[in-house]
Amino acid sequence: MLDHSSNSPVLPPEIARRRTFAIISHPDAGKTTLTEKFLLYGGAIQMAGQVRAKGEARRTRSDFMQMEKDRGISVSASAMSFDFDGYRFNLVDTPGHSDFSEDTYRTLTAVDAAVMVIDGAKGVESQTQKLFEVCRLRDLPIMTFCNKMDRESRDTFDIIDEIQENLAIDVTPASWPIGVGRDFIGCYDMLNDRLELMDRADRNKVAKTVRLDGLDDPKMAEHVPQDLLAQLREEVEMARELLPPFDRKALLEGTLTPIWFGSAINSFGVKELMDGIGRYGPEPQPQSATPRQISPDETKVSGFVFKVQANMDPKHRDRVAFVRMASGHFKRGMKLTHVRSKKPMAISNPVLFLASDRELAEEAWAGDIMGIPNHGQLRIGDTLTEGEALRVTGIPSFAPELLQTCRAGDPMKAKHLEKALMQFSEEGAAKVFKPMLSSGFIVGVVGQLQFEVLASRIELEYGLPVRFEPSQFTSARWVTGPQAAIDKFVNVNKGHIAEDNDGDVVYLTRLQWDIDRIERDHPELTLNATKEMMV
Repeated sequence: MLDHSSNSPVLPPEIARRRTFAIISHPDAGKTTLTEKFLLYGGAIQMAGQVRAKGEARRTRSDFMQMEKDRGISVSASAMSFDFDGYRFNLVDTPGHSDFSEDTYRTLTAVDAAVMVIDGAKGVESQTQKLFEVCRLRDLPIMTFCNKMDRESRDTFDIIDEIQENLAIDVTPASWPIGVGRDFIGCYDMLNDRLELMDRADRNKVAKTVRLDGLDDPKMAEHVPQDLLAQLREEVEMARELLPPFDRKALLEGTLTPIWFGSAINSFGVKELMDGIGRYGPEPQPQSATPRQISPDETKVSGFVFKVQANMDPKHRDRVAFVRMASGHFKRGMKLTHVRSKKPMAISNPVLFLASDRELAEEAWAGDIMGIPNHGQLRIGDTLTEGEALRVTGIPSFAPELLQTCRAGDPMKAKHLEKALMQFSEEGAAKVFKPMLSSGFIVGVVGQLQFEVLASRIELEYGLPVRFEPSQFTSARWVTGPQAAIDKFVNVNKGHIAEDNDGDVVYLTRLQWDIDRIERDHPELTLNATKEMMV
């Protein structure tokens, strides 16, 4: 577990002002809209859905793949860096769709906190719960934003109860909504005792704040209708008695989540949430690695790859490795050791992201997320250091839940297909297995939608029409154990054996019974459903 205790080292100011966090939610809770508003407040864009001086206005910036624009969903995590109020925010927008949960899981290994977005009408949904479990495994501090309060939504206490029960975490209100749906006029900021009013006319305008001395301030009546004011006073009093007070230590330990209410599309409540992330969110945290933990205040630079995105720019066959800086102060042109191959790499053109827009990074500090364009040297789980052989741990690869064979429409293009599939497997977008006995490839994914995304990307990016066909196998397990035992096992079960893109032995199964039988008959071997992403 990472150490959040008070005896952690004092960080250099430039690192201490970094806030690196992911946004998680069920699809359609308003996560991408919230991301856009963050960029608006950070001054990175001038109108949500539109970046400065670019054509094709009102396209969201964090969804850059053609399929994301067509379907209106996020299928790939994207990173954005911007300044806000003296803090440097590194924000990672994750796919909410469950079919892309593996990308999300890996992204959460690269952040220090998460912002959970909940729909005010629907409350905690299934995917939110799954993603929350992942945060829980990593003890990530979580801040909650209850969105869409300007639509008909549930009772505030009901929403809080549901979060406490379903996610088993204490909730403290950072703000309290005044009215719901059409009557929603704003929130009472409970941490700073002030009134925040929403402007429905202009969606890109910052909400108006009225400074008050608590709820009994006579000025309240000037802004809030009498019936709503009476209800607000009663509810806030109840909330203060029934719910735990805000405690930063409990937030950093992951046992308490503060909740802000608002409406992302109306730019309401977003600034308060951002203030909260800056003021209460964690600074860059130590990173677990072997043979020792990496502390962000170390002077030597280190970082690890948590995501690889191929062909972000379709005109150039580029591949960008997303690197989370774990320690030190990186300067452009530095030579870093690629720990897996033990070779030095000169990092001459690193980039910082604003989704698919990027700018050359002259420097980066611990906590930043930087892109390194490369031609396939960098893979997920790789560590880069100034010479010391450290390997960041805890970046998982999961056994796929769906397997299909993949064939090129044109048999002469089999070599091209192999290249395309290898790229996607290194990107972590799919598992690719080469069976021992048959030609072709078996592609494994977590959710059905990934096959559609793969087929559309192979056609768009490589000009190769492909077809996915059902496979006789239903799941895959990595085989580990003494080499002699593995060789013997492979010889006997050739029809079930394949290799993944790292050359590791994989056992393909039709039934759970197969797995049970192997475990019974071969106690010296282990069949694993996950594999660490490293050598």
